[in-house]
Amino acid sequence: MSTPPAESSDAADAATVGPRSRPALSPSRAGDFKQCPLLYRFRAVDRIPEVPSKAQLKGTVVHAALESLYGLPAQERVPDRAVSLVDPAWEQLLADSPEIADTVPAEERASFLAEARTLIEGYYRLEDPTRFSPESCELRVETELDNGVLLRGFVDRIDVAPNGHVRVVDYKTGRAPREMSESKALFQMKFYALVLLRTRGIVPAQLRLIYLADAEILTYAPDEAELLRFERTLSAIWKAILTAGATGDFRANPGRLCNWCDHKVRCPAFGGTPPPYPGWPESPADEVQKFEEIVE
Repeated sequence: MSTPPAESSDAADAATVGPRSRPALSPSRAGDFKQCPLLYRFRAVDRIPEVPSKAQLKGTVVHAALESLYGLPAQERVPDRAVSLVDPAWEQLLADSPEIADTVPAEERASFLAEARTLIEGYYRLEDPTRFSPESCELRVETELDNGVLLRGFVDRIDVAPNGHVRVVDYKTGRAPREMSESKALFQMKFYALVLLRTRGIVPAQLRLIYLADAEILTYAPDEAELLRFERTLSAIWKAILTAGATGDFRANPGRLCNWCDHKVRCPAFGGTPPPYPGWPESPADEVQKFEEIVE
């Protein structure tokens, strides 16, 4: 994958093979295009399967365990019970995707699961899950902007306080970002905040990123004007994607993350040859024209 091993990714948004449908913009795919347009093409258009890293699988297991935890009555969400949910989460992941067994060989599995349990134990230093119940966990959200941009993603957790204030929560199993990387980390959260603004008509009171490896919490309070500016940013990204989709001109953008990219072998920046461009699932030229007409 194109994220360093220390990072986890949104497994629910991982590239998969299946019927080609109307493209949507998710936080992961928007990030791909900003990082490297060719990477976006390989994942969103060609939909070339990728092999998840151990770090990503660990993140998936931890997310699944925390989702199961909040499915229990509040009084049962104690540390020992939470830790016991790790093994079933791994077994379910293995049953759904048997090929991942090669990523975590049998001789490494005990330490792999121990690391996941440690992350779950560390969670209790940051929040007490017996004291509140989320409105939802792993919620699929989707909305279409006025200019036709389709936004889609999965939110780890949404909390609603008695006074109606909404908190959007995302778990990270990688390290907390340095100060210069905070804006990148908040991109995903602003994306979800915008979707909630458009679907519920509310601005979340707080965006919360929980970094389990470092036992740190990053919080942010967005405002409506900021989210509207962010909406224009997403629209500009989508227009650039459609323009590239019309011609297949998705340029490679080499950088330090290339060392962890599954697609390096087919990247022209490293002497590779991309597969023939399969074309955009819909007519990008028509979408660009419609987009521009609405904007104007």
